[in-house]
Amino acid sequence: MKETSHITQVRTARLTGIWYLCLAITGVLGVMVLHPQVYSAADSEATLENLATKELMARARILAELAIIVSQALAAVWFYKLFKDINTWGAWTLGIWGMMNSAVIMISAISMGAALDVANSALSMEEKVVLVQLLSFLMTHAWGVGSLFFGLWLIPMGYIIVTSNRMPRWLGRTLIIGGIGYLISTFLKYAGVSSPLVDVLVIPATIGEFWIVGYLLIYGIRPSNE
Repeated sequence: MKETSHITQVRTARLTGIWYLCLAITGVLGVMVLHPQVYSAADSEATLENLATKELMARARILAELAIIVSQALAAVWFYKLFKDINTWGAWTLGIWGMMNSAVIMISAISMGAALDVANSALSMEEKVVLVQLLSFLMTHAWGVGSLFFGLWLIPMGYIIVTSNRMPRWLGRTLIIGGIGYLISTFLKYAGVSSPLVDVLVIPATIGEFWIVGYLLIYGIRPSNE
């Protein structure tokens, strides 16, 4: 019976890893690959032109954002399912903060859809430029504020791992450090600090995320008696 339960947990862990991997892939595709081809932070007129002339690319960017939202939500739900019998409070916290991050990113997706409508509307060029710039700012700050919740959800994730010993403890510690780094980085950026050291603070989170995705997919989760 115990062995059957562990097999089920491993399956849940691997599916959790798949959703987390999907989040990573859609994040790279949407934010790093597609976004710069449509949106220019320094040139709203160029962004407006891209929205008008590269509609398929703009729609691909929106679809990638929707995929990020869905994969983040599914990862949060499956992490709760994986950890709820290990640490109920931690699992609830992890799930709620993960879902909050998904909800905040929805603001970015809504802004992208609105920006595309503005670009194809009958408004004057001046009005379009102003509105597209405003919507671009909303996208940027949705991700900026969302970093708080992305940092927050890593902390209970790491805490559960450290206290349960169901995964490597240094994985849990790395996730906690990474989550705290995300929080500090976000506060410093909104405080106006522009030092390159601010970006260094999120490196432990990146390491921890790749580590846990790999561990979930390859090993799943340790038996409770280890």
